[in-house]
Amino acid sequence: MQTHEEERVTSSKVQKNSTTLTSKQKQTVEKTVQLVKDTLGEEASGHDYFHIMRVRALAVRLAEEEGADVYVAELAALLHDIADWKFHGGDLSVGPRVASEWLQSLGESKETIDRVAVIIKEVSYKGAGVTTTPESLEGKVVQDADRLDALGAIGIARTFAYGGKFERQMYDPDQPPVMHQTFEEYKKAKGTTLNHFYEKIFLLKDRLNTDSARALAEERHKYVEEFVERFLQEWEGKK
Repeated sequence: MQTHEEERVTSSKVQKNSTTLTSKQKQTVEKTVQLVKDTLGEEASGHDYFHIMRVRALAVRLAEEEGADVYVAELAALLHDIADWKFHGGDLSVGPRVASEWLQSLGESKETIDRVAVIIKEVSYKGAGVTTTPESLEGKVVQDADRLDALGAIGIARTFAYGGKFERQMYDPDQPPVMHQTFEEYKKAKGTTLNHFYEKIFLLKDRLNTDSARALAEERHKYVEEFVERFLQEWEGKK
């Protein structure tokens, strides 16, 4: 439970960023939601429209709790996978460029466009040995929201959806996990789906940026641990 002082600080953060969006900002958000639905509505690797909506909801919640700019966080969350490097030959520049062009077409300010573009460039996990801490509080919030959606029951489902989409083996006991030390190594990875839990998912809880996200991650992380333990027991015929 939060102490009185912690509750006061949290309340202060929320009040600081409880400003209602302007009519123009609301229109930008609504049009961006439609873009995401049109672009990712039938995506089947776990980076789909509904993933974006979950990340958006978490990013707004975390932004309010942490005192970040809610509008910038919401736009970045909506556009963070609009052109993911995983589906564009490992090119990290495509996502920020597509997002920037979209926001420019809506008449968004250069400052907001630049802030969103930087967040999209920084948000992705790039390997166990790669530090990827975003510069801004809004970037940290969006990264945390994205990583929370990689944990828990939905995170497990997304991991296997991605593995199936790219024809990864579910598990091979003779193929150990690889702790990729560079982004180049991580981009080329072809490991099993279960290895991905060790190479990424289990590491996320301790790489979150905000107190709000860390609190949400505890139960989700434990659920994934229990799933993998059960998976291995069934694999070996012990359950």
